[in-house]
Amino acid sequence: MADTAMSGAGMTGGDDPLQRAIWRLRSRGCWTDAAALLEPHAGAGPAVQRTALLVERCLFTGQGWAEAEDALRTAEAVARDDDERGAAACERGQLAYAATVLGVRDRADEARSALGRAAALLAPGSPTRPLLDFRRGLVAEHLSDSPQAAKPAYRRAHAGATAHGDTLLLSFTWRHLAGLALRDGELAEARHGFAESLRIREELGFLVGTAPALAALAEAEPEPEAARLRAEALRLFRLLGGIPTWLAAHLTPAA
Repeated sequence: MADTAMSGAGMTGGDDPLQRAIWRLRSRGCWTDAAALLEPHAGAGPAVQRTALLVERCLFTGQGWAEAEDALRTAEAVARDDDERGAAACERGQLAYAATVLGVRDRADEARSALGRAAALLAPGSPTRPLLDFRRGLVAEHLSDSPQAAKPAYRRAHAGATAHGDTLLLSFTWRHLAGLALRDGELAEARHGFAESLRIREELGFLVGTAPALAALAEAEPEPEAARLRAEALRLFRLLGGIPTWLAAHLTPAA
């Protein structure tokens, strides 16, 4: 099971008190509370960000589908230009991907269609484009079982995230490129990518994403280091109340 991303550009908040508050809640898995902070704010930007938070909640917890759908319809309704429509379409693709990969409902065709629509709407230099490339890579790898198509999409996302300063998205592209390297038996490359992903998440304080990063790095490390990493991942997983829910199958319970 793969974790996935919403845009990390500016998500740690910078000088914006609202965004700092949203980041603190999101990074600890409090997506509903973070989304509630955006409710008083009008416009497509806040609507898309609110949708993204609730979609991420669905992927990490397997819950909140109706709330995410409602937020998405609102974001689509208030979008006024191609970039806003493209960002909303990117979130529709993500929600459909999450429902499919978690086995809630097969929405693979909807995911592909929505992400294709986003690609047609977003300008080449749009800050949403790297996130779109990453999500198209996820669909290729996990819904179409086509790692050969996923790799160039992840690489485009990685380059775009670097260009736009989207450090959190870089943690996801590092991780998924490392996963493909591991699949190909490239252990040194996999280890490096997983370690970079973990380093970024720890530096940003992205607590809810740290356990998956630890578990991923464990897959590329020999024992006893792998066991130590899995134990730390399990500790964080329990600290956060069993989030992300899909990680449980990848962790060995402590003796």
